[in-house]
Amino acid sequence: MFRELNRKTKEIFRSECEEILQREKRGILSVNGDDGYPYGMPINHYYDRSDGCIYFHTGKRNSSHRMDAIQKSDKVSFCVTEQGTRAEGEWAYTACSVIVFGRMEIVEDMDKIIEVTTALAHKFTQDEGFINREIERFARATTLLKLTPEHICGKRVKEE
Repeated sequence: MFRELNRKTKEIFRSECEEILQREKRGILSVNGDDGYPYGMPINHYYDRSDGCIYFHTGKRNSSHRMDAIQKSDKVSFCVTEQGTRAEGEWAYTACSVIVFGRMEIVEDMDKIIEVTTALAHKFTQDEGFINREIERFARATTLLKLTPEHICGKRVKEE
């Protein structure tokens, strides 16, 4: 059902894809938007190695482009790209990217919302006081989205 990479020599292993998903802070979440147009948005994420799912948080709203689209179709894609590195004296960067195809669902369990949003906050700061205050203030006003992957692929390219 999912296409294979055309250039197999660029493909990276699943374990490296998972490391990138865990390490990087943000990516582009794409949904099936209005009138058949794709809708992509930059978003922070948390990759949970224990269940292999990717989580996103957003404020509770009755309606938004993202939530309306997810309620119409749970099929989404998520793309993460590294900043890349370059060898000394070279201008071209080598970077990896990962694309995830899967199904999105809303998580209602408050314990899971607190667990995931706390883990996500740790990607940005180790200030426990700040994290605890934010969780206390906003956890009940948070919608947690869970992307269950159906296909993950990644590749390494030298941008020259």
